[in-house]
Amino acid sequence: MQLRCLCVAGPTAAGKTAAALAIARALPVEIVSVDSALVYRGMDIGTAKPSAAERAQVPHHLIDILDPAQSYSAAQFLADATRLIEEIRARGRLPLLVGGTMLYFKALFEGLDAMPPADAAIRAALDAEAAARGWPALHAELARVDPVTAARLPSGDAQRIQRALEVFRLTGRPISSFHRERAETPDTPPLLALEPASRAWLHERIAQRFAQMLDAGLVDEVRRLRARADLHPGLPSMRCVGYRQAWEALDADNLAALPERGIAATRQLAKRQLTWLRGMPRRETLACDEAGAIARVVERAMRHADALLRS
Repeated sequence: MQLRCLCVAGPTAAGKTAAALAIARALPVEIVSVDSALVYRGMDIGTAKPSAAERAQVPHHLIDILDPAQSYSAAQFLADATRLIEEIRARGRLPLLVGGTMLYFKALFEGLDAMPPADAAIRAALDAEAAARGWPALHAELARVDPVTAARLPSGDAQRIQRALEVFRLTGRPISSFHRERAETPDTPPLLALEPASRAWLHERIAQRFAQMLDAGLVDEVRRLRARADLHPGLPSMRCVGYRQAWEALDADNLAALPERGIAATRQLAKRQLTWLRGMPRRETLACDEAGAIARVVERAMRHADALLRS
């Protein structure tokens, strides 16, 4: 299927929201979030969710669509995004997909093969093994049965390690074997990639933004989530960067180390996002840390828009 849309991707704190709003001032777009954290209601500060004022400027989609007790997958995103792209096009507007969940972009560009659904018994068994042995030990097990997937996952990424081992135990196949090897094609939509020339610039932005989140009340936001009896640290929502570190700090009754741990985790996330991006050969890279970066993003978007709106 030809995807008639425009995509903007980049690591956390690269300026994607500002770029998207600037494009929206120049073009008749509707924004579709490509972010596995923004789907959750009540998680606003730690996800850097666009404000109500920002969302009032242009229609946004796939934000606040789930309760934090629920889960969301790449397959669900693919179904939602393809539906929204057609609906937005039918309104005579241009779908602008913006975010940093690179697995979702990969699913959009290359498709997904059907994988088995979650199995509660296997997940419970894996949780029990992790409690006894630790997630690094399960990561080592994953490296034996699926080295391709293990190589791209940090040893503490409990959610993805669990899913990869769950699929292997259900099917006897590594989860990487379900990912299509289809290359991007000329029909792949334009992908504008915001990538900093200086890693130090991005690290400084991450530190500043995490400090702003703490000032804005991130810890209180996590306290409210912790007060719910149906939420726990094993849920995908509570494993989001920032939330996991704040939850653990509250568990330990030690908030002093939270800034350092939150910033370090966010840097690791950004590193993984950039690694994913570099594996997308058709991306158009724009240095987000150079003067005039936003103007160049808008100019590049406008260059693509005419053809996309005519198609």
